[in-house]
Amino acid sequence: MALGGNAILRRGAKGTAREQFANVDAACKRLVEILKAGNQIAITHGNGPQVGDILLAGEIAKSAVEPMPLDVCGAESQGMIGYMVQQALDDELRLAGLRIPVATVLTQTVVDADDPAFKNPQKPIGPFYSKTELAKLRRKGWKLVNDSGRGYRRVVPSPVPKAIVEAKVIKSLVEAGVIVVAAGGGGVPVTLSKDGSTMTGVEAVIDKDEAAALLAGVVEAECLLVLTDVDTVFLDYGTRKEKPIRRMSTKEARRYIGRGQFAPGSMLPKIEAAVKFVESGGKVAIITSLDHAKDALDGKAGTAISL
Repeated sequence: MALGGNAILRRGAKGTAREQFANVDAACKRLVEILKAGNQIAITHGNGPQVGDILLAGEIAKSAVEPMPLDVCGAESQGMIGYMVQQALDDELRLAGLRIPVATVLTQTVVDADDPAFKNPQKPIGPFYSKTELAKLRRKGWKLVNDSGRGYRRVVPSPVPKAIVEAKVIKSLVEAGVIVVAAGGGGVPVTLSKDGSTMTGVEAVIDKDEAAALLAGVVEAECLLVLTDVDTVFLDYGTRKEKPIRRMSTKEARRYIGRGQFAPGSMLPKIEAAVKFVESGGKVAIITSLDHAKDALDGKAGTAISL
């Protein structure tokens, strides 16, 4: 199950711990409905808003405290969100009379040091900067772009995830009946030395949907459930011809991708992750909202993608 960012921090919210705990608790109530139906789950999640806040806090406090690099901020967000999910899910499981352990695995995701994304960073992160700050920030080696006229933001690479370092640990926990929270925010991106003896964290962002598909393969999931803020996938979204699509084959999905039906940075990565999961041996991928998650698993909601 891949929880979208809206399950943790809703648009327009202040982002307080109380708000995020309340949202996570509401999400966990939905997850318990699925567990009560006899399903076993592993969980991953987004972390964009949380990492953004961590970066902003570091920027504000930089005169007193050295800001942490992006990979460390990603690890910090994994721990924070994992803590919230563990606590809320433990509470909801006890209320439901279910005795299922929950554990977060701080996850590192291997990327290729030669991935073309490192030469062409495009993923915006962190706070907005004014034009007067550009020269100083570029001296740090940052690439900055004008983001929709709202100011300048740093952009970082988004390389393709290749493997999960903690795969064996995660799989053994799942096989032992543990609900595992892993690969949050795509995992902390790391590169391997040429001889494979050492790992190094890199300042990059891994697409969380791609990482979700990778994690689903690690745990040998039958279904990849991608939870977002719409109940179903639409064709011709936002136009007069807009219509929901309940089922797609991977061939149909690829055809729609070729026609530009899905927005980059929004629905496109979810569709691509779904196709990758199914074509790698998964039974079905489903895209829907958190509120319709159980109905989607029962074939009553969402968009299902299969061979």
